Amino acid sequence: MRVAARADEGLDRLDARDFARLAAFIRETSGIKMPDGKRTMLEGRLRRRVRATGTGTIADYCHRFFADGCDADEAVHLINAVTTNKTDFFREPRHFDYLHDAVLPALAAAGRRRLRAWSAACSTGAEPYSMAMVIDTFAAQHGAIDYGILATDLDTEVLEVARRGVFAAEMIAPVPPVLRQRYVLAARSPGRGEVRIVPALRAAIGFARHNLMDDAYRVGEAMDLIFCRNVLIYFDKPTQERVVQRLAACLRPGGYLFLGHSESVAGFDVPLTTVANIVFQRR
Repeated sequence: MRVAARADEGLDRLDARDFARLAAFIRETSGIKMPDGKRTMLEGRLRRRVRATGTGTIADYCHRFFADGCDADEAVHLINAVTTNKTDFFREPRHFDYLHDAVLPALAAAGRRRLRAWSAACSTGAEPYSMAMVIDTFAAQHGAIDYGILATDLDTEVLEVARRGVFAAEMIAPVPPVLRQRYVLAARSPGRGEVRIVPALRAAIGFARHNLMDDAYRVGEAMDLIFCRNVLIYFDKPTQERVVQRLAACLRPGGYLFLGHSESVAGFDVPLTTVANIVFQRR
């Protein structure tokens, strides 16, 4: 029966009309480009939603989704299904070296004693926890620095993982040993193969859903630093520029924006100056 079910699923295809409608909805809602080459990927993700909703086929799912006026609850699940959530602790480690060695000393020298940071596409939490480890270490070394980190993502499922702060033990491998000893707790049952971020570090981070396609970013007072890495690559150029403009507007003068290694602001009308490899400062 299971083999037959898989065979039937293989015949359940996403036709051109439904793909075009879904691609347009996904792009408008999340900014994610969905070229025809991603149709097979989208089919696979939709089959999970078909099973979860009991709608029978992909065609049935699409009909119900659009007939219901793009039901808001299901739209969240659909966007969750198509987002990419590649993440690692201390990914692109030179950024974290620069944060510790250059950015934080500069902010401290400028008299900043209360730092606000934002991980604008936090996925399952590896990035904001890495940021917190570096900032907390600097604060312990230099004293009198208070900090808070806002961590946001479009995907509600990865946010729940991030809030828990529990990870497979092998995922912590990139964390420097001294930081691992200070900020990572082993599971009480070693056989579970899990670790947990210490409560004090988890308490310094607030998690929330945020859509980079929003016209305004309501994130409170201006940020001292923003990490928004490896997200712009999924957007077209006009969308990239709008997102960077909104991120820059959330930085206080002198604040820093970190992008991913394959991303750029070249040609964008933004008040940013390059200070390091894919690191920019608000003028």
